[in-house]
Amino acid sequence: MPEETTTAVARARAVIELNTAYFRAKAMQSAVELGVFELLAEAPATAESVRLALGVKHRLFPEFLDVLCELGLLERDGTGYRNSDLASEFLVPGAPTYLGGTAKQHANMHYHAWGKLTEALREGKATSPVAGLGPAAYPTVYQDLDKARHVMAHMDAHNGFTGDELAREIDWSRYRSFADIGGARGNVAARIALAHPHLTGEVFDLPGLAPLADELLKDLGVADRVKFTGGDFFTQLMPAVDVLILGHVLADWPTESRLDLIDRAYAALPPGGTIVVYDAMIDRADERLDTLLQRINSAIIRDDNSQYSVEDCREWLAAAGFRNERAFRTDTITRDHFVIAVKPN
Repeated sequence: MPEETTTAVARARAVIELNTAYFRAKAMQSAVELGVFELLAEAPATAESVRLALGVKHRLFPEFLDVLCELGLLERDGTGYRNSDLASEFLVPGAPTYLGGTAKQHANMHYHAWGKLTEALREGKATSPVAGLGPAAYPTVYQDLDKARHVMAHMDAHNGFTGDELAREIDWSRYRSFADIGGARGNVAARIALAHPHLTGEVFDLPGLAPLADELLKDLGVADRVKFTGGDFFTQLMPAVDVLILGHVLADWPTESRLDLIDRAYAALPPGGTIVVYDAMIDRADERLDTLLQRINSAIIRDDNSQYSVEDCREWLAAAGFRNERAFRTDTITRDHFVIAVKPN
């Protein structure tokens, strides 16, 4: 029978579960960092053999593996353990839907920023290790390819689902070319190109990402149709293509800069060209816990990050001369809204 939820102890337990929710997150993150799922992808193993293979010393390691079982990430296999289907799909390196990169990024940065949430709320300032860098955060990180690779793994964990949604939600038969502005190392562009072989694409982002983009586009088999261009989208012309995508870009800049980017996009597109903007936009009619928390998460990482509403985006596009076509919430990890508009003929 379900546990009675009206007793005082049950209500108290619900509060305690909220208070200790980070126990679960840290257990998963540590398992990713230790390489538990990668090891067990090879074959089931006993707790002792896993401990020895990973160089773990703590006496409670078997209990740690049992925690992962209770979280649905491992399963008991006789006297040993194996990955669950969930872990095999999302937490084994090399899986098409690998989320281990974002688990590591949250363990190394976001967890510590949330640990200073009270300070952030009181002082009104972001508390992450990169907060002080402001707009220079990305260029600085990308100077170190190892650090950049970790950040890209985090981004790809999220944007792969977004790329699939873009491939499905837009009638690409109307177009021949597209460009992803601020498209990181090209994961979104690659997924669109794979779904629509007639398209050619371009990724426009900071020059430091060129080696990682070239590597990924080659690995995914689209290097002949998708190219990377390094530059600054505030000073250089945007690519001359049929569709321009600005995803998780506008939220990183103040309103004046957002309007500048939209104007630049309008100037670059041909008549009949399309702009697609996506972000975790504010939607007062459909606010959800995970999107509210994501909004706070972004704000405590960087001070210059701020969200905007669907209505704001549509107004900015219209002011630039675009004709708004569609705005809708999508089935992505961050439940982004897509806003699609066309440059009139």
